[in-house]
Amino acid sequence: MKVIFLQDVSHVAKAGEIKEVADGYGRNFLIPKKLALLAKPRATARIETRDKVKAQVNAELIELARQLEGKEVSLKARVGAKGRLYGSITGADIASGLSDTTGLVIDKRKLELDEPIRQLGSYEVAIRLAKDIVPQIRVTVTEEEAPKEEEKPPKEKKRATKKVEKPAKEEKRATKKVEKPTKEKKKPPKKEEKT
Repeated sequence: MKVIFLQDVSHVAKAGEIKEVADGYGRNFLIPKKLALLAKPRATARIETRDKVKAQVNAELIELARQLEGKEVSLKARVGAKGRLYGSITGADIASGLSDTTGLVIDKRKLELDEPIRQLGSYEVAIRLAKDIVPQIRVTVTEEEAPKEEEKPPKEKKRATKKVEKPAKEEKRATKKVEKPTKEKKKPPKKEEKT
């Protein structure tokens, strides 16, 4: 029986190969598990179109890798003592910085970053676009200038305003109590006793 292999099968064939296999092996194992198809003209055409699409996608990825290779991404972050960052630079931060500088959108999961970046400096980051297409970019983390904070009034003034507000609330409560009319209970009429 001639079959076209859709996936690699160890010690038998690689994907796309046409081979002669035993009838039982093909019918009971390869075809039900969708590892291979019968070698018919229609199946052969389907495999050829699939290979063309793969080649086109691969060419696009190679072109993208050529554009990305050697690019530098500069990111700014707030820094504490000894050049340590507040928080960290993650793959999502690098992907957004890369799209801002180059205009190329890269999925954050494609970035090979062992750990988030937590120090100032320059780092080499690999982007795995495909199994064997891995361009390198340089990520430079610099210190962000701290924004000037506005002066806030001391806490004592706030406490004083709160104390002033409380008597006003008590006055409102007192007026509410006065405004409510009191209901007088009607006493049932007294029954006169007959003697």
